[in-house]
Amino acid sequence: MAEPLLQVTNLSFGWPGQPKLFQQLDLQLQRGEVLAVLGPNGRGKSTLMQLLLGALPVQQGQVICQRGLGFVPQYFTPPFAYQVRDIVLMGRARHVGLFRSPSAKDHQLARQALHSLGMLALAEREFGSLSGGQRQLVLIARALAMDCEVLILDEPTSALDLHHQDKVLTMIDQLAHERQMAVIFSTHQPNHAHAVADRALLLGAAGQHLLGDCQQVLTAENLSPLFHLPIERVCVAYAGSQMPALVPLYYSQRRRSGE
Repeated sequence: MAEPLLQVTNLSFGWPGQPKLFQQLDLQLQRGEVLAVLGPNGRGKSTLMQLLLGALPVQQGQVICQRGLGFVPQYFTPPFAYQVRDIVLMGRARHVGLFRSPSAKDHQLARQALHSLGMLALAEREFGSLSGGQRQLVLIARALAMDCEVLILDEPTSALDLHHQDKVLTMIDQLAHERQMAVIFSTHQPNHAHAVADRALLLGAAGQHLLGDCQQVLTAENLSPLFHLPIERVCVAYAGSQMPALVPLYYSQRRRSGE
């Protein structure tokens, strides 16, 4: 097996005076693999990503990344009215020397990143004028311009409508399978993990975690206690096929059905 692009060994982390968010976490991420990280609020999804990026010091364990890391935050508000092309060019910052302007190659790579996501026509638009889905695609283009091989996305679909959720999930799938990037994304939606991830990491209470193939991990037995909500796996008939889906059963639904 090829050497993993990202390797985490015996990773543990907890804020002072608080229980551990996760303990003795081991994972490897291969080229072309998608990992989904799930868990309720406050269970350490964003903290884990900050540790992988090196933005937080590791308390115990080790994080090794063999290639460049790209990051797409959940929210991004630039301090000035930047155009889309300038936002993407920011991804080239580590390649541009101090007090130097981006080169012709930097501009070319930024255009290529936008073109690959179908966003080149918006290059002159002000970033703040875009929809939420368009902004997420621009931030993904910025990460691609970094020339990274590992992409980390923090809840990339949390503020998007269904159409743009589908567009971002499709892009994650394409980056992994067509570009052979390794991708990690966090989500509250088990169905999103089921749609595009190869493996899932569930972050539970008291530092507990569960990591494995989506088919084995994304089950009613694991997800229902994690989110304190019944979640069932069902099959939906679509285009002549039976497609599995994960369905949360909200209290109001159960009450109306006479549970």
